[in-house]
Amino acid sequence: MATGTLIILLLIGILAGALSGLIGIGGGIIIIPALVFILGFSQQTAQGTTLALMVPPIGLLAAWSYYKDGFVDIRAAAFICVGFVLGSYFGARFATGIPQEALKKVFSIILILIAIKMFFSK
Repeated sequence: MATGTLIILLLIGILAGALSGLIGIGGGIIIIPALVFILGFSQQTAQGTTLALMVPPIGLLAAWSYYKDGFVDIRAAAFICVGFVLGSYFGARFATGIPQEALKKVFSIILILIAIKMFFSK
């Protein structure tokens, strides 16, 4: 895997972790679309890889099923996981210091943007 790709994976993890810490959304709502749209993963590989980074224990059996069918990129999952840990820490620290109404607006905007992107993608 190229160094640029590894950096992108780490940045995806940081963003997903930060947003998870900031507004409590699951990492999959960020990680799966990012892997598909930025790095060209198949939907199955993006989902399997995302499940693998949550192991253990959350997605162990689901990730195993994807892994057996060849739809998990372990290296990508590991790099995203490192970024996710860092990003979630800083996202949570930021979220606890801003007003509730602002946090609700950020959460809403992110969900709308992701929904629009997913709806209009091929």
